[in-house]
Amino acid sequence: MPTFTYTVRTAAGAMQRGQIDAADRRAAALALRQRQLIVTSLRARPRNLTIHLPGLTSGVAAVDLVVFTRQFATMISSGLPLVQCLDTLGRQTPNKRLAEILMQVKADVEAGASFTEALRKQPQVFGDFYVNMVEAGEAGGALDTILTRLAVYLEKSRALRDKIKGAMAYPAAIVAVAVLAMIFMLIYVIPIFADLLESFGGALPAPTRLVMALSSGVKAVILYLVVTALAVVWAFRWFRRTASGRRLIDTALLKAPVLGGLVEKMAVASFARTLATLVSSGVPILDGLAITARITGNKVMEDAVLTAIERIKQGSTIAESLRDQTVFAPMVVQMVEVGENAGSLDAMLNKIADFYDDDVNHAVEALTSLLEPLLMVVLGALIGFMLIAMYLPIFEMAGTFG
Repeated sequence: MPTFTYTVRTAAGAMQRGQIDAADRRAAALALRQRQLIVTSLRARPRNLTIHLPGLTSGVAAVDLVVFTRQFATMISSGLPLVQCLDTLGRQTPNKRLAEILMQVKADVEAGASFTEALRKQPQVFGDFYVNMVEAGEAGGALDTILTRLAVYLEKSRALRDKIKGAMAYPAAIVAVAVLAMIFMLIYVIPIFADLLESFGGALPAPTRLVMALSSGVKAVILYLVVTALAVVWAFRWFRRTASGRRLIDTALLKAPVLGGLVEKMAVASFARTLATLVSSGVPILDGLAITARITGNKVMEDAVLTAIERIKQGSTIAESLRDQTVFAPMVVQMVEVGENAGSLDAMLNKIADFYDDDVNHAVEALTSLLEPLLMVVLGALIGFMLIAMYLPIFEMAGTFG
């Protein structure tokens, strides 16, 4: 639907500017006149040319959204008008993309839309979870409280993701540097040794011949290897975006020997904290479960929650509907049952989330403490084998001359 930029005069004589969505110019003017406004200027807003490519983000980082939510909650709780809060935050945020979106939200609110409706028009930044939380806050007259809870949720979720990314960064860097070093040696260093050793004549040791053959093979197919690697990454990402692909990959991750337990704990922690935040904000349990299923990030968990929703609709309790889903441990089901019976489901879900967050942190620390020395030993052995293999003929020649 086209968007029109308008300038109007109110019954009191004040000038207002804003934007309105309408089928055409006549419909936009009629909608403004129905609000008892005198239209002085009305023009169609030119459409922005946007190109959506797979894998690109909205341009708004998680930390920017957390800061905005926290500041917005503080300003609302101080009694400042909604439009003024949006205008102030839109002007001071350093993220240009977020600033543009906030100004658009402000214009929609000034045009008569509710804050929830204005946010729903920006799904690339404000997803279902965020919008439903705000809607519950507006309906209950506790928008500042809901925004504070939302900020806490976003901060804890981001802290958990950053913890995992930070723990994996060092091993990944070690592997990347070691692989590049080995490729460099095979392409540039080993051939120099090979020419030198072949000029001496005589039979070369088996390890030396193996490394030389590997060097020749890598030099011959390095371009094909790079193209194949890029193609595999692209195909994996495409397959991961399909429903069947997500289900297959997430199932394999959950069954992985060491990584499976960590992935399962992360999924349960995300499920518990998201549902706790929604329930405590007044979102109906079925709506909360449906939203939670979509944003867990794990297809197996999503399928389990959707199955639980159908069981609840048939009359089962939440604990009973989760008990048959293998992704939920017996402890989780028991704590949910206690929370249901005591009328404190949100508090119990938060305890589950905190427990699994701590468990994930400890598991990540244990995994990295085990992985780092193991990587050093394996990579050191590979590089050391190549060096010894190339120096072995020289050692044998030195022994012969001695």
